Amino acid sequence: MKKIRILILTGCAIALLIRCNKADEFPDDGYDSRLSGGAATVFDATSKAFTHAVDGLSARDLQFHEVGDAAFEQSFVSAPAIVHGGLGPVFNNVSCISCHHNDGKGTPTAGFNNSSLLIRVSLPGEDGNGAPLSIPGVGFQLQDQSVFSSTPEAHVNITYSDVPVTYPDGTIVTLRKPTYTLTNPYFPLPAVYNTSPRMAPPVFGLGLLQAIPESTILSFADENDADGDGISGKPNYIYDTLSHVKALGKFGLKANTIDISHQVAFAYQQDIGITNYIAPRENCDGQKQDDGLKDDPELPDSILNAVAFYVKSLAVPARRNVTDPDVKAGEQLFTQITCAKCHIPTIQTGVDLTLPQISNQRIHPYTDLLLHDMGDDLADGRPDFLASGSEWRTMPLWGIGLFPKTNGIAYYLHDGRARSIEEAILWHGGEAEKAKNNFMNLSKPDRDKLLKFLNSL
Repeated sequence: MKKIRILILTGCAIALLIRCNKADEFPDDGYDSRLSGGAATVFDATSKAFTHAVDGLSARDLQFHEVGDAAFEQSFVSAPAIVHGGLGPVFNNVSCISCHHNDGKGTPTAGFNNSSLLIRVSLPGEDGNGAPLSIPGVGFQLQDQSVFSSTPEAHVNITYSDVPVTYPDGTIVTLRKPTYTLTNPYFPLPAVYNTSPRMAPPVFGLGLLQAIPESTILSFADENDADGDGISGKPNYIYDTLSHVKALGKFGLKANTIDISHQVAFAYQQDIGITNYIAPRENCDGQKQDDGLKDDPELPDSILNAVAFYVKSLAVPARRNVTDPDVKAGEQLFTQITCAKCHIPTIQTGVDLTLPQISNQRIHPYTDLLLHDMGDDLADGRPDFLASGSEWRTMPLWGIGLFPKTNGIAYYLHDGRARSIEEAILWHGGEAEKAKNNFMNLSKPDRDKLLKFLNSL
């Protein structure tokens, strides 16, 4: 009996240790299709749907999350300052939340306090590590605002022209095509250079995406289109200046960032002008208006790590209306017209010992995290490591139906040109041309069902 009790107690201890290291897995039978983020799902369909921590954080982790939350919303001021100093001298916005509204997407304007669109720039070619070539005196990104006594690197003017699209059934939808003009540059710009508009993407669910194993992502790739379906998908590998090795890119609109910490660090440095241990040099390094304060890095390591953890531990909103017959029909059409070839519905995360809630979760992000050629109409012409000028990372679709609530006015695609999900679909080309044409050839009732499904995500 004593041996039996010891065995039982040992088994319980092992079970408890396992539960400490990973979240519960969901069985196939009886699985709740509303759980887009598995155990990291939150049931909230309000404007704050993207702002919740994953459930079950320890007291320490919850405090760390809240510290990161406060820092994410904190506005910076110009240096020197007793607190929250270091803004600029040139910048795109004053805080993280100013671009990522309610932790969601941004607004496709530039130069204002609520603007979320920036312009990446580079010279043609690449450096020895495969990175884009920076423009001397400007760098890789234009900062279109500045502190008092400094000068923005350039102003960004955006105009739109109408592009009518006619369905086979005669329905007409008017798209809008953006044109970007740079004026009043601080430095004379070279005769030839590449530009890429980028609108702030949502930040919820990134911990789950980071937890997807590299082997899983590579299993989706078909770079040479071996199966002949016209869809390839390829990974992007990024040179990390911190570790001096190349790693798989999972984040950024061109999969040009390797993890959440780097995403946060370079956003602080490039977008706000706040240096840190990952990005320790001012974004205006080499300009006469560099503040010269020798106070770098300006952001404490603890705050950078807290913001990275905040983003990592944000939950994913649950799906809605999953039993609606039209939504179910739309889900079948989504697969039937080949949208699911790139927007992969279901993926299993790996183990993350630092955050059990995102470990071994069956999630529904609707992405493969790979690069795909999206055609000439969406091309920016600016390569980024292995990403060509027409390739973009597949956008995760979870939460897309809540964008109108979280943003007030929803915008879609990498530059916010699309004002509806339908417009976003109609801009697809390249590898997605067949899926777009399949969508256009559906009857109006079937198109509505597919859109109703997407709005349930």
